[in-house]
Amino acid sequence: MKLLQFYHLQDQERKLQVGLLEGDSTVNVLNKVDTAKDVIGQPNIESLIEGSVSYRLDEVKLLPAITNPEKIICIGLNYYDHVIESNAQVPKVPVLFPKYNNSLASHEDEIVIPAEVTQCDYEVELAVIIGKTAKRVSREAAMDHVFGYTVLNDVSARDIQLNEPQWTRGKAIDGFAPVGPWIVTADEIANPGNLAISLKLNGETMQNSNTKELIFDIPHLISFLSNTITLQPGDVISTGTPPGVGMGKKPQVWLKPGDVAEATIEGIGTLRNKFVADHV
Repeated sequence: MKLLQFYHLQDQERKLQVGLLEGDSTVNVLNKVDTAKDVIGQPNIESLIEGSVSYRLDEVKLLPAITNPEKIICIGLNYYDHVIESNAQVPKVPVLFPKYNNSLASHEDEIVIPAEVTQCDYEVELAVIIGKTAKRVSREAAMDHVFGYTVLNDVSARDIQLNEPQWTRGKAIDGFAPVGPWIVTADEIANPGNLAISLKLNGETMQNSNTKELIFDIPHLISFLSNTITLQPGDVISTGTPPGVGMGKKPQVWLKPGDVAEATIEGIGTLRNKFVADHV
């Protein structure tokens, strides 16, 4: 199933609604839920459609695939070739940094590059949505705690990130975690450890890899994190980006106003965003 959040374009109040995408173009609204997070743990999600209304996909504005996670945990340096292009050492344990709800944006949202930022970069990532509480979970049991998957673009201000003692201020900027276009439930993804993952910038392929190249795979990440951090339903783990980021190009490529990034993951879809100038 493809679970999405949206508002109807004719709704002046822009009320958030939750739906399931049927085929490529029909959105069936879910009853008795306020956000996508409320759907997690429901025994029969499709039963929530009964008696509801439907819209065409072009009649709605998609919102972030999930809007109120307790935690957004991002993993850095988690593809070997990305470690190399970053002139870094292969990590012995996962490299972690946070993003927050202020960073969330949606498919087709415009992402503002702050006036302070001159080295804005893109990073396509597979994001895992936790489905049930995970505390000290074994690697073998880890995947039982996954609700679904989505696409996240870990937009990064390299000039801030790499020139301050820690990464948070350069990573957790407003709108710097577009996520979507929807959540694909875990039963639809047979092997999240073998998915094509890519990003195009203005139509040119910049990143092109496969999640099988992850240094620390999803079961490892869930088990590792849950040893000390209780993972809650709706939490997001963004698993890291493959090589091809702008920082690693020669010459380097930085996002500028007018640029369009299209982040695509096999079995999920494409997250598209345009970057715009900060009008302060």
